[in-house]
Amino acid sequence: MQSTCTVATALGDVPVDELGPVLPHEHLFINLMRERRGDGLINDEALVAREVAAWAPDGPRTVFDLTTAELTAGTVPASTAAETGWSRAPSNIAAVQRVSSGTGVHVVLGTGHYRDPFIDRDRMDRFGVDAIAEEIVRDLTESFPGTDARAGLIGEVGCDLWYVSAAEERSLRAAGRAGARSGAPVYTHAARWPVGLAQLDLLLAEGMDPTRIAIGHCDTVPHDGYALDIARRGAYVGIDTINNSRPWTIEHSVSLVQQLRAAGHLDQVLLSHDVCLTSHLQAHGGNGYALVGGDLRCALLDAGLEPEEYRRITIDNPARLVTR
Repeated sequence: MQSTCTVATALGDVPVDELGPVLPHEHLFINLMRERRGDGLINDEALVAREVAAWAPDGPRTVFDLTTAELTAGTVPASTAAETGWSRAPSNIAAVQRVSSGTGVHVVLGTGHYRDPFIDRDRMDRFGVDAIAEEIVRDLTESFPGTDARAGLIGEVGCDLWYVSAAEERSLRAAGRAGARSGAPVYTHAARWPVGLAQLDLLLAEGMDPTRIAIGHCDTVPHDGYALDIARRGAYVGIDTINNSRPWTIEHSVSLVQQLRAAGHLDQVLLSHDVCLTSHLQAHGGNGYALVGGDLRCALLDAGLEPEEYRRITIDNPARLVTR
């Protein structure tokens, strides 16, 4: 059945049926230098365009760019001092638009606020949840300030450690409130610890439907049954840090997919790389945006996944996530 629904991309609304294979958790231009001085800045537009084009030699393809406001200031040489990091930098969006136009790859932009230590705690305290939620809804329904682009989803928003800090709680509640009001999905950052369960509680408390929530980085959490717990509560499971081809990474990802498939949760699986460091790019020895559709796909099929099931994971699942 053909859908008439559309999703906002960096270059305008696109029918959901035209997204093609999707990488639902990636970054194009990002500034993580607050934590990663060595390789935490991706700001070379020509390089990003080549890396994206290498992943998409034919047919429509889509990236969900979950680079929230705090991670965009200073990512493009044209950035100005006025781009403070509270709203997604217009220069960042303009660069994404040029890459999208030049490569033919659709880019769905995320909005919201990231996590500690990047969140502006003072501003979060002064403005409160309702005002922050209103700004997120504005990005989704009108446009990012200073641009002609709208966000297509909320994220990534999340937590730095094993608990939800006060500032992160405000951010998550604002995301959930905006998601419930607008119908947009929320994609979270929940790495290393099972804090995604607490995130899910907060988002549900703000009125969100669990089927509109994706808990990110479940593949980094070394707790047996965690991914299944997320799926059983109705949310999407992000197996989305597949950014190197070491055998244990591929094997772990395949194992998680198999567990979720066996439990009847294949339609809640999201596969992506989370390219966010220069060392992840092919030009610097990484796998870029190609591992999910290359070595991981082969490993999944070798393990018994059917080609149609892989298509469901990489096309149907992310399209359903962003369909309001």
